Amino acid sequence: MKTLLEIKKYSLLSGIVLLFCVGCNNEIKKENINVVETSRTDYLPYYSDESFTPHWFTPGSKEEQAFHKIPDFTLVNQLGDTVTQQTFEDKIYITDFFFTTCPGICPRMTDNMWKVQEEFKNDAEVLLLSHSVMPSTDSVAVLKEYAKNHNVIDGKWHLVTGDKNEIYTLGRASYFVENDLGEEKSMDDFLHTENFLLIDKDKHIRGIYNGLNRASIQQLMVDVKSLKEEDKG
Repeated sequence: MKTLLEIKKYSLLSGIVLLFCVGCNNEIKKENINVVETSRTDYLPYYSDESFTPHWFTPGSKEEQAFHKIPDFTLVNQLGDTVTQQTFEDKIYITDFFFTTCPGICPRMTDNMWKVQEEFKNDAEVLLLSHSVMPSTDSVAVLKEYAKNHNVIDGKWHLVTGDKNEIYTLGRASYFVENDLGEEKSMDDFLHTENFLLIDKDKHIRGIYNGLNRASIQQLMVDVKSLKEEDKG
């Protein structure tokens, strides 16, 4: 049986260990926060295919100017307005693919895109673009109601519908959002992905992020600010 003195010593030692662990945890949390306070490189990489292999160019170089760009498109947003690449002229934008009746990942993606909207709501250089992958049911009226229910700022965040072939081709052949290497997809295969993409003012893909992951969303917001710094340079 332990004596009273031994019990007191044990209690004191346990308290010291607990205090040490709390200190370590706090330090880890600080380190995790610091990871996303600045961008990872001087310039963000460029991407051109579903492998998302980074390519490193100096912005404005001949290599950068000839690199993969998002092609033009014609879609319609929640206000019934036509949305094209002209809408994003001289803008940085973040894009994803969703549908309004999605019961799984889409609500969380929308919540996180809303956080991005709030971070840049007063920044005219940054826009958001969410494509419906069920355009047959996500009409302008449906998107307008969805926008209202999720506090979407019209003009800042475009929820778009349109021709299914165009949306799916954009998603798979231009944005590479599904990232399913070597797997052939047809128009009958449903397009569903949690990825967010960062597009610069020259229509290049500059980042891919998990739209369900808080740390990834934080990194996205930091990278947007890095692109703004590139423009100043």
